[in-house]
Amino acid sequence: MATPDYPELETVELTVVREEPDGACTVRWTDPYERAEHTGPYHCDPYRPATLKAPDYEPGTGLGWDTGYVLAEGPHKGELYSLDADDDIEASIDVSDGLVTVGLLVTIVGLVGGNIRSVSRVYGVSPGVVRRARRLREAAARVAEDHERAEAAVLSAWAPLHEELVSERLARVPVTRLRTARRRLPTKRLTESGIRTVRDVLDAGAWGVVDASGAGLRQGEKTWAAARRTADAVGRNAVVRLDGGGTDPRTAVLLGALRVLVEAGPEARGAAEAGDRLAAALDRELADAAPAAGWKHMLAAGREERARVPAAVAELRTLLARAGREGLAEHFAQASVDLLRGGDHDPAGLSARVDFDSRPAAYYAALANVVDTALRAKTGPEGHSAH
Repeated sequence: MATPDYPELETVELTVVREEPDGACTVRWTDPYERAEHTGPYHCDPYRPATLKAPDYEPGTGLGWDTGYVLAEGPHKGELYSLDADDDIEASIDVSDGLVTVGLLVTIVGLVGGNIRSVSRVYGVSPGVVRRARRLREAAARVAEDHERAEAAVLSAWAPLHEELVSERLARVPVTRLRTARRRLPTKRLTESGIRTVRDVLDAGAWGVVDASGAGLRQGEKTWAAARRTADAVGRNAVVRLDGGGTDPRTAVLLGALRVLVEAGPEARGAAEAGDRLAAALDRELADAAPAAGWKHMLAAGREERARVPAAVAELRTLLARAGREGLAEHFAQASVDLLRGGDHDPAGLSARVDFDSRPAAYYAALANVVDTALRAKTGPEGHSAH
């Protein structure tokens, strides 16, 4: 009797050259071990979606698509595993979905013995495809998370420096500069009470403005809102200066965080964006393809869940093939390695300072990308850049 994981078999893609209504077909496949192409007879799944059969699969070619198994060991390694001699147990499996219990599983195993592979074949169980898709999804999501973590480190180091710079500038903007969209605000009472700058207004808050000026709450809210708009404008134009020769430890932390992105290069950002998109696409298809992870999952699935499996597995194969052609898994892995090279071994940031002095433009470009990305996420695509 075969074991549940079927280690002696390997899933392969089949190009269907000719197919009869009952599933008798001629297929072409590539031996995954010798990389040699073979053609031979097979019994295709007659119940798979029409979109996987000729002429709908690849219009104009007369070709279809299916999956099969090749032997993974022994003297016939790489040869297509024939299901022609297997018992047709579809009727035994197509039972009321609510009766999938341990007793049913035991009964089925007892009925089919070593031919339980037929269950997998009839319903499109493709554990290899699901496993590869899950591994690719993990790699894609990981690189996106690694890049997000690297950018978060930059933002964490940049924020206090930026806030301090903005605060200093707002302390030099007189409250008399505040205005609504139509006119200047009355601020004489504010200056007389000691609220003389935009920073003073923000520190006081709307109620503080009301108490200091004697104005109504509506006027106080207008004054505070005008101060907030001024602060936002100052923040958008406040550029944190990176001083490689300075002694501020906060700047050293920022340079160290930026160096990770600079060393990884723009390719890391591209890999992260591609990984984010691919992970989302794989998540959608893996949800529908979940029953294909193994015959036990397929038996436990409902009729509607099983009906979604073939199309989902086909899309997973397409995504896997495209990722293979573009070398995405290797690209993701390399980007993750580059992004995980931190500056923990250089807490003083000496190497980052030296590196910044040799290519300051790269550091400023990396900082601008990070801040702009954060601003777009906060304000939407219409937001302005902030550095």
